[in-house]
Amino acid sequence: VQIPKFKLEQQLQLNSALQQMGIYDAFVTRLANFSGISDKALYISDFVHKAFVEVAEEGTEAAAASAIILTRRARPQIQTPPVMFIANHPFMFAIVKDENVLFIGRLF
Repeated sequence: VQIPKFKLEQQLQLNSALQQMGIYDAFVTRLANFSGISDKALYISDFVHKAFVEVAEEGTEAAAASAIILTRRARPQIQTPPVMFIANHPFMFAIVKDENVLFIGRLF
């Protein structure tokens, strides 16, 4: 099997998805209650998930992380520029451990 080396990164803003699942109060300044972790009036301004997969001659590396940004005041939402990637041959890939799909992606 021969595949080209590549690196994929994806960053997702999860605010909207979490609010659609019913997690609403935590995002509203006057309704959020984080008194268990701080005496300040905090609310969630951003909830971000980022993942990357890199395939090279030395092997494969993959990682994912989520971050919750708590703040005391509103700030404008920052737009992340899209990641550009060009592949010569379309293919899909998956990183699997113990029959669990950890990462899946496609290059086209």
